Amino acid sequence: MMPTMQHSEITLAAIHDDGSGNVHALLRALVAEWRAQGHDVQGLVTRPGPPGAACSADMVLIDVATGEDYLISQNLGKEAQGCRADPAGFARASQVLRRAADTPAALAVSNRFGKLESLGEGFADELMALLSAGVPVLTVVSAQHREAWDAFTGGAPVLAADAHVVQAWWLSLQHAS
Repeated sequence: MMPTMQHSEITLAAIHDDGSGNVHALLRALVAEWRAQGHDVQGLVTRPGPPGAACSADMVLIDVATGEDYLISQNLGKEAQGCRADPAGFARASQVLRRAADTPAALAVSNRFGKLESLGEGFADELMALLSAGVPVLTVVSAQHREAWDAFTGGAPVLAADAHVVQAWWLSLQHAS
């Protein structure tokens, strides 16, 4: 059973992923801007894959504080139909989110709330640890996982994939603290 939090107890939001791929570029750009302004933003963003690679490309996350790459997929072969997520890769990358909870960071970003998190796996435990530590979290969620997101968060906001909207959310966090 997946743990849940009450929305009123948390400072958490997700950016809506419409499937265009632009949401990850938006998250990377905003994180780079906030870090350049001196904010302690920590976490993981998705490294863009080669053009046209789609599902066959390696899934790599980048630690926004160190630039270190974390391969979170495994090569199952050309004809494979199963999930390519690599549990060992997720375990290695999870240290980045745990560090953000321990520090604590001003904001933690996680590349996505997806299938694994909707099942209580992936980075679900790390998201709970961040929230329990009082660290605000920003992630990405698609319509496919919106119901699980709402159940996990108690209805935390899903923001439009628009820089102005996400910036307004970020500013509201700073004014609240």
